[in-house]
Amino acid sequence: MDNNQMYADSLTAVPSPAPLPTEDPAHPDAPPTSAAPTSRGTRRLLWHLGEMALAMVAGMLLLGPLWEMAGTALGVADALARPEIAALVMATNMTVGMTVGMRYRAHHWHAVGEMAAAMYVPFLLLLVPFRAGVISADALMLGGHLLMIPAMVLVAVRHRHEAPTPVRRHPVVVALAHRWPTGLALLMTVDMWVDPSVLSPWTMLVLPGGYLLIGMARRTLGGQGVLATQLAGLAGWVALTLVAVVAGGRTAAWLVAFGWLAHAGWDLAHHRNGRVVPRGYAEFCGVLDAALAGVMVLAILTTDA
Repeated sequence: MDNNQMYADSLTAVPSPAPLPTEDPAHPDAPPTSAAPTSRGTRRLLWHLGEMALAMVAGMLLLGPLWEMAGTALGVADALARPEIAALVMATNMTVGMTVGMRYRAHHWHAVGEMAAAMYVPFLLLLVPFRAGVISADALMLGGHLLMIPAMVLVAVRHRHEAPTPVRRHPVVVALAHRWPTGLALLMTVDMWVDPSVLSPWTMLVLPGGYLLIGMARRTLGGQGVLATQLAGLAGWVALTLVAVVAGGRTAAWLVAFGWLAHAGWDLAHHRNGRVVPRGYAEFCGVLDAALAGVMVLAILTTDA
């Protein structure tokens, strides 16, 4: 092979240049950016906001009953029920839950402080027109929550590029965090154990309905026998509901408790096979169903006594 041919082959072997990142037509002077990192950043921001919302709900569910019990024991229940005090107590509950969640995710303390301000400032601002008689107590609570949403978004956007601080977590804390569906389900039943009662028989219709809706949304009902199983479960709980409605009294109460407990077994089966619904939902639903069944059994036995 002569030198000219070798030179020509070397030219054809040169790799083609990589595609250039896209430019923003609205800002041609700005440095080129890629759409993929932007999309990942948006998903990360939305995920962070979702986690904060769950942490705030968990704080309210856990601390709300404790405030009520403490207020009754100390004789300050009427003071805690005042709208301005109740608003600040609710902000405190949400802030505690949010702080625990953010610190577990290793966010900086100054970011936690700004997010806490997003909980309190909306209520503090609305306390002025409330005390002046311009807005009602309902407007105070509703307006505080509505103003809280953009405040949280602003704080999250402001700190979205910050790297989390390194943190060492105890293995027990990590294990509990992995079982967050169980913890959330238990938190939702804390106040029910204080004042146990029996749910309406019609609530049993929610049990199979949730699986069907989630299965349709996730398109997981197409497997062999999956849809037939879900429809059979729906028929079974509908029949149990109708029998409980007709029976009434304590018989209905026992049927409702059994229905919720039976659905906990349904959840366990779905958690093990991982079909139809996510395992996290099956875990949450199973613990919630079993806890509510226990609350209703306690209510029935207490009434019998």
